[in-house]
Amino acid sequence: MRSQLIKRYFITGLLIWVPLVITVWVLSVIVNTLDQSLHLLPIAVHPKNLFGFSIPGAGAVLTLLMIFLTGLLAANFIGQKLVVWWDKLLSRIPVVNSVYKSVKQVSDTLFAPNGNAFRKALLVQYPRQGSWTIAFLTGTPGGDVINHLDGSYVSVYVPTTPNPTSGFFLMMPAKDVIELDMTVDEALKYIISMGVVAPPPHARVITNT
Repeated sequence: MRSQLIKRYFITGLLIWVPLVITVWVLSVIVNTLDQSLHLLPIAVHPKNLFGFSIPGAGAVLTLLMIFLTGLLAANFIGQKLVVWWDKLLSRIPVVNSVYKSVKQVSDTLFAPNGNAFRKALLVQYPRQGSWTIAFLTGTPGGDVINHLDGSYVSVYVPTTPNPTSGFFLMMPAKDVIELDMTVDEALKYIISMGVVAPPPHARVITNT
């Protein structure tokens, strides 16, 4: 009886500490990585030289500020001209051209405000009929692919669990996918937790016609 109590208390302690430790570790890795941006500043204005000690997170603040200022600059006429000039410059550099264009196409698709990529959670049958999993809508097939597909198809990304950054790209008939009343964040939590953390059911609004 006493051993069972000790085991239960130990597991309870693990359930409290493990998420906290992993969260702190992930945040520290992100902050330490972003702090590398301080190397872009002249040595004379480094926090350690200005204040006599390092400031954790200063690089993260600098990175966010650079991203914001870049977006602010690119939003006006002059900034748009500079972006076009920058794209043309990189397109003339061998090797860099192909890598930059590929990454830019993916980022434009994922982060475009008017795009649908990764903005809808779907329920699909995978890897076989009768087995269901969660996927994300990434768009519709394009290029020569559409000439070989009969009917309406959608492009979906099926993530693996518990690591959703790897997965499979599939083109499926639109009639075979079910759009879920679930946010992308809720779907990701569901996937990462391997089905343990299920999102709460959303109340469906019934309208009288």
